[in-house]
Amino acid sequence: MWHNMYTYIFVMAVSIYVIRALPLTLIRRPIRSRFIRSFLYYVPYVTLAVMTFPAIVQATQVPAAGAAALILGVVLAWLGAGLFPVAVSCCAVVLILEWFL
Repeated sequence: MWHNMYTYIFVMAVSIYVIRALPLTLIRRPIRSRFIRSFLYYVPYVTLAVMTFPAIVQATQVPAAGAAALILGVVLAWLGAGLFPVAVSCCAVVLILEWFL
């Protein structure tokens, strides 16, 4: 059992090292391609969205309540509301919808 755990840790460490070290060693010049630069710029945002959006819907007892809170949060943020009002509004929507659904 311990042998497998050390193997898993070793494989994870090597894969993370390769992912982080290869770009540093292979790309020595500034990236001039506009497409690649914009792609690399949006990767963290897309990764965060892919991890966050399913969790918002699945974290509630009623998935419709999570979806409604997500929609309300996006609308409020789009209209310029701050983080605290958006969070409170989304929590209130989930609470109210879970009471009635």
